[in-house]
Amino acid sequence: MSMMEQVKEVLGYLDQLSLWQKVSIAILAPFVYSLLWQFYFSLRSDRVPLVFYWIPWVGSAVEYGMQPYEFFEKCRRKHGDVFAFVLLGKVMTVYLGPKGHEFVFNSRLQDVSAEEAYKHLTTPVFGKGVIYDCPNWRLMEQKKFAKAALTRDSFRMYVPKVREEVLDYFANASAFQLTKKKSGEFDVLKSQPEITIFTASRSLLGDEMRKRFDASFAQLYADLDKGFTPLNFVFSHLPLENYRKRDRAQKKISSTYMNLIKSRRSTGDIEPKRDLIDSLMINSTYKDGVKMTDQEIANLLIGVLMGGQHTSATTSSWFLLHLGEKPELQERLYQELQGVLKEKNGTLRDLDYDDLQKMPLFNNVIKETLRMHSPLHSIMRKVLNPLLVPNTKYVIPAGHYLLSSPGYAMTSEKWFPDAGEFDPDRWEHIAAASDNKETIDYGFGAISKGVSSPYLPFGGGRHRCIGEQFAYMQLGTILSTFVYNMKWSLKGKFPHVDYTSMVTLPEGPAELVWEKRESSLL
Repeated sequence: MSMMEQVKEVLGYLDQLSLWQKVSIAILAPFVYSLLWQFYFSLRSDRVPLVFYWIPWVGSAVEYGMQPYEFFEKCRRKHGDVFAFVLLGKVMTVYLGPKGHEFVFNSRLQDVSAEEAYKHLTTPVFGKGVIYDCPNWRLMEQKKFAKAALTRDSFRMYVPKVREEVLDYFANASAFQLTKKKSGEFDVLKSQPEITIFTASRSLLGDEMRKRFDASFAQLYADLDKGFTPLNFVFSHLPLENYRKRDRAQKKISSTYMNLIKSRRSTGDIEPKRDLIDSLMINSTYKDGVKMTDQEIANLLIGVLMGGQHTSATTSSWFLLHLGEKPELQERLYQELQGVLKEKNGTLRDLDYDDLQKMPLFNNVIKETLRMHSPLHSIMRKVLNPLLVPNTKYVIPAGHYLLSSPGYAMTSEKWFPDAGEFDPDRWEHIAAASDNKETIDYGFGAISKGVSSPYLPFGGGRHRCIGEQFAYMQLGTILSTFVYNMKWSLKGKFPHVDYTSMVTLPEGPAELVWEKRESSLL
């Protein structure tokens, strides 16, 4: 009997069944297939251990999405550092710990791809032709173009601008109004995204673009943020309201950038060192001679600000909450800040970028916050060619995904004793640098080649975040402005982490009570 005849026979048999029987088969068939597939997968000695699941296609998505670090730890205890789980139809191979960082971040470009893993997630948010919607070598050059605005000389110019923006926010935001009130309450989930976008736009994009930003523009970036969820990772477009908000926000922000770019082009008002916009308009020609279009420049600007938005809004929210539980640590920060200012015989307005480097406790608070609350809990790559897991017999097939979680390592007792305790002083005794001093240049400047450290808050390898020093400048200036102008305490219980997006924000409301200091500039 031929295959076609066999198919016809099966279809004929199914046609004779009652509706109830057909529905039962339709429901049961995926479960049976899933169980058989898992059984076959488990029999193969060349496959990593697979986390069992009951619901077809969904796999372990719910457990992973709600508490990823707890899920990883449970799987590690059963299967070891290397295991696989199914996430909405995709097989994710996880490798935990520093060896996993090395494997994922430093795998060969021809074997794994961040672009293939993320482009359907990021392209609707950033736009076409930039970040992951282009060949990797072009992304490396885009990072080089953007780094022109991330120099030490630039940071020296940014510090007073960031401070001025925070002070303006303290003076005018309804939750603060320090010129009129001596105390009040605020929610970090509202204040920190707004402060972050205002300070980043003022420093990176310049005064002219900052004037176009207001609370509604900050909301547009919040709507863009909603495009980063596990569901978006699988489905880039669905007829849902958060998708529509994402698309409207992308068009509005992109058109705002485009209008300014066109205006400067038409008038010739372009100054190389004024802001990142002008810098990209002048220096954005790839090594093959192709120039970025103005639309691609606008899209890259969205990507640059979004990257900083995630890190700084998340990190500043968390360090304010932790410090709200530790008034004695706030006082130590205040005394460290006053000590630096006393040497200058000045006030907060005299604090500059070089002074930020003289305040170890401030930097350790940021470092400890990044350890406990890595903005991204998972970093993924798509496997392009069959990949052997080092020192094992396991082979990861093409089409599967690799997953590394520096956030898991940074919150593990194995590498950080009392990992659940917010303790900035631990960094007085820990060398956070990579264990490998060798550097490599992927096209955007030399970075450490080694990624086997348990502490990697900014990732590693060719996709390492280029904004690390900008983040420390921005966060240090924001924190010093808070400390100098007010004291604050936690209202209610310390919030849990919200893992429903791919950014680890606090669950709301996340409120603090503030009291104006006598030293306040307002």
